[in-house]
Amino acid sequence: MESLNAFLQTPLGAIVILLLVVWSTAWKGVALWRAAGNKQLVWFICLLIFNTLGILEIIYIFGFSKPKK
Repeated sequence: MESLNAFLQTPLGAIVILLLVVWSTAWKGVALWRAAGNKQLVWFICLLIFNTLGILEIIYIFGFSKPKK
């Protein structure tokens, strides 16, 4: 645990965290936009509450959202 803490305090650790935040935020934004546009309230709430580093968002976008016409 101390090695993880030490890694996160390095510049490389900060870059990794920043990249994870940007990755997750981008996927979450797209998924929430689609869920709102498709009027899928349950999906919108689930995507808003659960933070899965983009995994749930990617599953929703490619598996459950309606394709655009």
